[in-house]
Amino acid sequence: MRTGTRLALFGLGVVVAFGGAYGIAGALIPRSAVSEWEKGTDMNDHGAAHSAADAPKGVSLAADGFTLSPVEAPKVVGETGELSFRILDVTGAAVTDYATSHDRELHLIVARSDGSGFRHAHPVLNGSTGTWSAPWKWTDAGSYRVFADFTPAGAEAPSLTLTRTVEVAGEFIPVAPQPSRVDDVDGYTVSLAGELTAGTSSRLTITVARDGEPNTTLEPYLGAFGHLVALREGDLAFLHVHADGDEPIAGQTAGPTIVFAAEAPTAGRYLLYLDFQVAGQVHTAEFVLDAAPSIH
Repeated sequence: MRTGTRLALFGLGVVVAFGGAYGIAGALIPRSAVSEWEKGTDMNDHGAAHSAADAPKGVSLAADGFTLSPVEAPKVVGETGELSFRILDVTGAAVTDYATSHDRELHLIVARSDGSGFRHAHPVLNGSTGTWSAPWKWTDAGSYRVFADFTPAGAEAPSLTLTRTVEVAGEFIPVAPQPSRVDDVDGYTVSLAGELTAGTSSRLTITVARDGEPNTTLEPYLGAFGHLVALREGDLAFLHVHADGDEPIAGQTAGPTIVFAAEAPTAGRYLLYLDFQVAGQVHTAEFVLDAAPSIH
């Protein structure tokens, strides 16, 4: 099975192009706005028309002939069950053949509409039915966005991130994300340096420490030493990337820093989730950054 197409590099870093809204999610975006985007009249720096492939991901349940089926999951907080879904092709048949990207055939990302309750999981595929599934239990009520990030098998297959909404019953206590550059998680202190400016590539450096000392035992996880998911507050537009640098080999360690190049298309608040692994254990640090308006 082929390896998924790798993201283009911007200078020395992997570009984190935080998303805007696009696609055919009629429940999320007015049809009139979608029609204007689909005309593709805007030109990029090279004079080529923007296409759907250039648009940010994670705001539509369908793209490029593929559709995320309705998601089955527990309906109330505390109920133990299974989260499951299928990816359907243009004929309505379930897709059963995928390319490997970031060491997996599919990445499942889940976050509540306010950015809380983030999870990154890897469900199991039933090759006969095309159903992806994972054990699941909700700890908090609310409206959750479920993202399926994958690349179908095939030489010209696109890399896609499709999304559905799942409602979970129970007492809802909203969270208002506030700017934060430091997160203490599982005994590690993870800090982020750098600024975001709309329309400009920015360098972000994340540092991992433990007991006040730099941590140099970061292990490869999903093909890199750090794995970043970014969601834009408001529409939860999604991008799934890895850190700068060559793909590590088994047994190699690194740290304490991980570097990303980030480009936010608009001013606003962005929610960042960093997965890193030490001693076989994956930890997730969370940050909130505000992107300044364009300097132009």
